[in-house]
Amino acid sequence: MEQEIRDRNNSLIGRITVESNGDKTVRDKYNKLLGYYRKSSDTTYDKDNRVVARGDASAMLLSK
Repeated sequence: MEQEIRDRNNSLIGRITVESNGDKTVRDKYNKLLGYYRKSSDTTYDKDNRVVARGDASAMLLSK
């Protein structure tokens, strides 16, 4: 399932794709990878595989 994230002016900010296992991939409006969330470890990573947060902080990656 893919969810589009838009601002108050309805401009596309990015997309979050949710896999059937609960993992999420976050991409900006140009489809550039920003990071991902792994449900199995309950950890959010940036595009360089660095830990950003424990828990699901996938939407926060769009604010960078």
